Amino acid sequence: MSAELISILVLAVVFVIATTRSINMGALAFAAAFGVGELVADLDADGIFAGFPGDLFVVLVGVTYLFAIARANGTTDWLVHASIRLVGGRIALIPWVMFVITGALTAIGAVSPAAVAIVAPIALSFAARYGISPLLMGAMVVHGAQGGGFSPISIYGSIVNGIVEREKLPGNEVALFFVSLIANLVIAAVVFVVCGGLKLSRRRTAVDDDPGTGPGAGTAASTVTTTATAAESRLNAPRIATLVALAALVVAVLAFDLDAGLTAITLAVILSAVWPDTSRKAVGEIAWPTVLLICGVLTYVGVLEEMGTITWAGDGVSDIGAPLLAAVLLCYIGAIISAFASSVGIMGALIPLAVPFLAQGEIGAVGMVAALAVSATVVDVSPFSTNGALVLAAAPDVDRERFFRQLMAYGGIMVAVVPAVLWLVLVVPGI
Repeated sequence: MSAELISILVLAVVFVIATTRSINMGALAFAAAFGVGELVADLDADGIFAGFPGDLFVVLVGVTYLFAIARANGTTDWLVHASIRLVGGRIALIPWVMFVITGALTAIGAVSPAAVAIVAPIALSFAARYGISPLLMGAMVVHGAQGGGFSPISIYGSIVNGIVEREKLPGNEVALFFVSLIANLVIAAVVFVVCGGLKLSRRRTAVDDDPGTGPGAGTAASTVTTTATAAESRLNAPRIATLVALAALVVAVLAFDLDAGLTAITLAVILSAVWPDTSRKAVGEIAWPTVLLICGVLTYVGVLEEMGTITWAGDGVSDIGAPLLAAVLLCYIGAIISAFASSVGIMGALIPLAVPFLAQGEIGAVGMVAALAVSATVVDVSPFSTNGALVLAAAPDVDRERFFRQLMAYGGIMVAVVPAVLWLVLVVPGI
């Protein structure tokens, strides 16, 4: 068995173990990089660490550090409650508000599961209270998170754009963002219609700031919740400064082309220095599991590059002889695996594997990378993924087995349909 095939099989084993044993895929990938690098590729430690993505490490730490501060000082709560108040009594707008909130959170740097974890409990509580389909509300939350997930300063966007730059592929950060946003927006609109969203437009009610208040809530509990909601709805100095910092990050990256990670860390340090009490725990809330995951996977991919596996695999795809067929197969591989494993890990491994195939120039790199990225993330409503599991856990007063089957069926539809549509729209025209 060739060394290249062994390294690919080890990568497959990493995905299987991470999925079935709930072990961080990045930790497994570091161990695999050590084992394959030393025993198969005859690399020393310097050769193994050559693939460590230091730039992405700083982006992941910096952006999630800043977002952790926003969560700790209540800025994210303020954004959620301010957005909810905008709908007044229009029930049909509540799912769309949840879509926008999660999209905004991921667009400014929240890890997708973190945004879903913040919004899903509120969204599903509203769904239970006002008779909205939990599948509709859950799908809107997840697709909102993925819709904003590829902005130039987001975690997903930083990862994919970083990989594209490292692999010297043609890239377009804005195009990637809008492809993801439009794809998820279209899917959300279809789900809204199919799951009874149009019927909600005929209903109005007095919507409270918090789903836990109102008819049926005890007097004492209502008083406590109203007080908490009032506190969450006020802007104070730390929250205003955090909002300014988030806006400054966007301007620094988009207008002045500054490094997102270094800028985010600088802003986070300033906020921490001025308000240490609200920022003390933020370092512990950095998305360390995600940092470990992507750095481990990309380090292993670096070992694959050092030993020639990337070129070998790319040549194998090219040998299919039909570029369009190879492209759609890659999209389906990404979607199927991502429905059961980490989207970040899939993107970190799949895009580099497609590099030799894209380098031939027969398929447009920008469209193909966008198709791969969106195919690997749009399926995250599956109950086997983190986002889908969060939605399932957050739904109150539902038949969980039935809701699980609904999410699984919906995830299956996403896997079956979306990669083919993205291939037709983004890849075929560029051939």
